[in-house]
Amino acid sequence: MLEVWNKITNRLAALPSPDIYTFFRVWIAKVFYDSGRTKVGDGFFETSEITIMLFEEEYALPLLSPEFAAKTAIYAETIFPILLFLGLATRFSAFALLGMTAVIQFFVYPTSWTDHLLWSVVLLALVMRGGGQFSLDAMIAKKTN
Repeated sequence: MLEVWNKITNRLAALPSPDIYTFFRVWIAKVFYDSGRTKVGDGFFETSEITIMLFEEEYALPLLSPEFAAKTAIYAETIFPILLFLGLATRFSAFALLGMTAVIQFFVYPTSWTDHLLWSVVLLALVMRGGGQFSLDAMIAKKTN
């Protein structure tokens, strides 16, 4: 039985390894980008009145005006996911979204820790390991070495 198991695991180990970091980048980028798109009004970065109301009443971040917090969230949830999707400035973008996740967890939705924990694990992997072999970061690194 052990011999069969070893044969199976050896064959699996010989398969090309998937680039899990590309999957992480694309998945977490979609999560944040979709959230950012729900906050806009008529223009690409235009803050909707409903979003400002949400930041006044439901989100109510300390020390930030609702208008500033809403605008910052829209920019962060648009720009950083695009960069992550491309794999450009991956570590920086993932770190910024990790900070945003912490703010959401501690100040906005403290009971949604299971979602935030999953996001944090994925973002931490990207901060620590980068965007993977199919990223612009990897392509730039190959060109400069």
